[in-house]
Amino acid sequence: MLKSCRYCGRIHDETFRCAAKPVPKKGGGKEAAFRSGAAWQKKREAIRNRDGYFCRVCLENADDDRGRYVTRELEVHHIVPLREAWALRLDDGNLITLCRDCHERAEKGKISRDELRRLARGGGRKLPPG
Repeated sequence: MLKSCRYCGRIHDETFRCAAKPVPKKGGGKEAAFRSGAAWQKKREAIRNRDGYFCRVCLENADDDRGRYVTRELEVHHIVPLREAWALRLDDGNLITLCRDCHERAEKGKISRDELRRLARGGGRKLPPG
């Protein structure tokens, strides 16, 4: 299966390891180990599925009734970061699917945690059928 590379922007087979992908630093600690572990991989996919494979913020903030259905470059965001609340690392209410742009905005605090929690609980615009 082909996939758009988030590091170089080209299209690669999903098993291809792009040379533009940063090499993780050694000794990344428990957070790095968690992110590469099976529990996170499974939970991340479950959250994307729960959110219908849409960026929940883009869907909510669309200017028209159809919504903005962003389905590319999706990432799962920890509303309360791991370093602040390790116990919430796999909690559904602390996780939300965001596009890369909204993820960066959330990380910078430009999207409030309260708004993200509301959307993660299923508040806001309903997912499109299908």
